[in-house]
Amino acid sequence: MTAPTAPGRGTRAPSVAPETLLDGSNRTSDVAVMKWLIRTRHADLAHPGVRRWVVPLFCAGLGIPAVRDAGNGIGAAVPTVLALIVAFCVPLLWRQQRPVLVFALTSAVSAVALALDADTGAEAARIVALLNVGRSVRPAQLTVCLAIAVAQTTVAVVVRGAEQPNEQFLQTPVLAIVQSALVMAVAAAGLVGRVVNAYIRALHERAVRLEVERDQRARLAAAAERARVAREMHDILGHTLAVIVGLAGGAAGLTETKPKRGAETLRIIADSGRGALAELRRLLAVIGEERDTEDGSPLAPQPGLADLDPLLERVRGAGPTVTVHTQGALTDLAPGLQLAVYRVIQESLTNTLKHAASDTTVHVTLTTEDTSVHAKVEDAGPPSTPHSPAPRDEGRGLVGMRERAALYGGSVTAGPNSQGGWTVDAHFRTTTTPPPPHTAPTEKRPA
Repeated sequence: MTAPTAPGRGTRAPSVAPETLLDGSNRTSDVAVMKWLIRTRHADLAHPGVRRWVVPLFCAGLGIPAVRDAGNGIGAAVPTVLALIVAFCVPLLWRQQRPVLVFALTSAVSAVALALDADTGAEAARIVALLNVGRSVRPAQLTVCLAIAVAQTTVAVVVRGAEQPNEQFLQTPVLAIVQSALVMAVAAAGLVGRVVNAYIRALHERAVRLEVERDQRARLAAAAERARVAREMHDILGHTLAVIVGLAGGAAGLTETKPKRGAETLRIIADSGRGALAELRRLLAVIGEERDTEDGSPLAPQPGLADLDPLLERVRGAGPTVTVHTQGALTDLAPGLQLAVYRVIQESLTNTLKHAASDTTVHVTLTTEDTSVHAKVEDAGPPSTPHSPAPRDEGRGLVGMRERAALYGGSVTAGPNSQGGWTVDAHFRTTTTPPPPHTAPTEKRPA
């Protein structure tokens, strides 16, 4: 798709509904006028030659009675009248490109016609030229052209009035004032037309800009949703696969020496896989705006702190010894905060399964206060690979934990501890106060 081009001669502006330009106005008369203006503008842009030729031909048509009178011997000769009509109308073909020049030419032709005392009927060309000057040139130029037009109109009225009887000549000042007012009204109409066109263009640009901003907001929302889904899938799949890999490694040796224990381990693997599939089905259903699973059963809710025991049992089944110390009413926290704390603990235990020895000891501490929640996951190591004590999970996992904590005005620090293992320390606020600007969570690094 090509980008819309700016409106100009021979191009069609991107279509925007008049209701959009008027911010959804309920005034039907305004909308109807705007629709008419837009249709007229589009027709003019689509067929620029029509208006260019129709106006001069119309002015020439107004001179037909003068040509007929000249043929009957009234006024100037027919060739003179025809020459003046042509001189009036032909310059109008270039009235948009050279508005001031066209006005000067028509004014000069009008002065010649007045000097020859020739009534051409095409003097409307001078009014058209003045109208176009009002729509095109700067205010200073418009003022000069208007002064010339008013002076010329006044002189023409006085000269032609002098040829009339005294009773009619006394009406000349009134006629001069009226015609001068009409000339000024024509110039004002041209100026108003320019303002209206500028206003319509501004409204159109604003509507297009609002549509672009709306599309950008939609793309940003989609990107944020993709990031959220990616974080959730990372938490679900990363933890479950780490548990399954740890359990499968132990089950391989237990199937021969301790078949019963091996069977229990395989059942834990199956339960972990089913749990991961259920969470993925729930997540994908939310993306598809579904409410139930394919079999009609209700979807499981988001995990919370009440689901910590099954999580810890799966980790214990993979080998590590896990102890938990809690303080405070954890289940009274908001569901979103419980999910954030749960995911941070889950990610921390997943990293322990990935990087620490299978027989390590993990201490989980959860403390709630009036305005904050403190979660700490600490393992005693040693690392599964003795020669690789590098920081764990520098990718999406640690970033996801920090983002979850930041949503609740908290922070996450992660780094090695004095026991040779790894510690994740997370703080959350129970009130959703936004984090202070330009502050980022810190991470401990080994010296």
